[in-house]
Amino acid sequence: MSTLSNLLAAHTDLSGAAAAHLQRVVAEWQLLADLSFADFLLWVRTTDGDLLCVAQSRPTTTATAHPEDMVGARASASQHPQLDRAFTDTTMRREDQPRWHRGRSVRREVVPVRSPDAPHVVAVLGRDTNLAAPRVPSTLEISYLAVAADLCQMVADGTFPTAEGRDEGRSSPRVGDGLVRSSSTGRVLYASPNAASAFHRLGWSEELVGADLAAVVKEVSDDAFEGAEAAEHVHGALAGTPSQRAELEGHGATAVLRALPLHPRGVPSGALVLVRDVTDVRRRDRALLSKDATIREIHHRVKNNLQTVAALLRLQARRTQHAEAQEALTESVRRVASIALVHEALAASVDEKVDIDEVLDRVLPMMNDLARPGARVAMRREGEVGVLSAVMATPLVMVLTELVANALEHGFAEGASGTVVIAASRSAAQLEVEVRDDGRGLPETFSLERATGLGLQIVRTLVDSELAGALRILPGEEAGTRAVLRVPLQHRGR
Repeated sequence: MSTLSNLLAAHTDLSGAAAAHLQRVVAEWQLLADLSFADFLLWVRTTDGDLLCVAQSRPTTTATAHPEDMVGARASASQHPQLDRAFTDTTMRREDQPRWHRGRSVRREVVPVRSPDAPHVVAVLGRDTNLAAPRVPSTLEISYLAVAADLCQMVADGTFPTAEGRDEGRSSPRVGDGLVRSSSTGRVLYASPNAASAFHRLGWSEELVGADLAAVVKEVSDDAFEGAEAAEHVHGALAGTPSQRAELEGHGATAVLRALPLHPRGVPSGALVLVRDVTDVRRRDRALLSKDATIREIHHRVKNNLQTVAALLRLQARRTQHAEAQEALTESVRRVASIALVHEALAASVDEKVDIDEVLDRVLPMMNDLARPGARVAMRREGEVGVLSAVMATPLVMVLTELVANALEHGFAEGASGTVVIAASRSAAQLEVEVRDDGRGLPETFSLERATGLGLQIVRTLVDSELAGALRILPGEEAGTRAVLRVPLQHRGR
């Protein structure tokens, strides 16, 4: 199904400003649907004169009038005269008689949509109520419908929603979370049960109805600045300031408030404040942040410990006179240092992810120290390995450094020159990394399965048990050696 912007571009000649306003309407109209106990359909006039439904919202507070998807439905002026008249008449009107729609009795009210940048009607909202849904009139329902009537009138006036009131990227309270309706003087006229519970949890023990909402907000806040800011948002909504959002903490509880002005036909009639108790959500957020900080601190300490171990091994290698022992210690330094680099990257990561290319760019210069005396070997990286999870990062970096060390140690004789290349390619399902050199190549009797060197034994173990991958070591296309590693990226849920 096409998006709203695609449908408007394909079927209408609306201006960019008008299309942007309709996007804002759609972003806010779940509030209207829940308050109205009705479906909302957005109708526009196409370039060929028909009426086209380009968006649909269903209420969460009652049964829908349109279980089927209405987006893309067309209607003529003769079929829906109320919709057609609404494009020239800025008055909200209700159909005189309900109509039957697929076995359901539906009453429609039309709401012209005007943009602040254009005096004319740019679209029409059809507010369709399912009359078959049983509802008992109550204080809650009456209050909801009264607020909905004010907001719909503001839509027809072109004063709701506004660009200044958008709160992109942040979740806002919904009608079912808690609703407070205040008078033009700021006194609470109605508070839904959920809203009353939220304020009681914040520390307000008295009756909310009749209280000064701004004073209540200020009093329950533990932080004087936060409370003053939230109270100012309430005063701003009463004065007509577009939607504003605030967060309150009091008595160990946390709530999110959103204040909207109610100014139908430009006449102040009070404010709508939506409130959501987010105490448990914030507690989980803080726990996750604490856990994340602890994990990063652990990686940082592991990195420091590994660097200390590497320094001790390096010091021991310098003091050792036996050449074979010195070489073994030097290789251990390189292995420990490569693991330390992975933990250093994890200590700076917020999501347990590692940019393998950055780690390799720091490991490769260290590898030159392993080249035979007098060898002039250049190393470079081609392609990108990319970002991988922590569970893959350490074994992969270990395998690649072992393969590079093997190429440097066995591929080039003393005084020789050449190149070692790490070439990576990645698809959605698999990572392939090739370590190739232009050295003297493999011995005729070489077999990866029968290799007894510690480095290749480490490689085989990590590839099989940790990466679930496959490794082949082959003669180069023209000279030297190729080590081809293939690793599935989806292994074990990675």
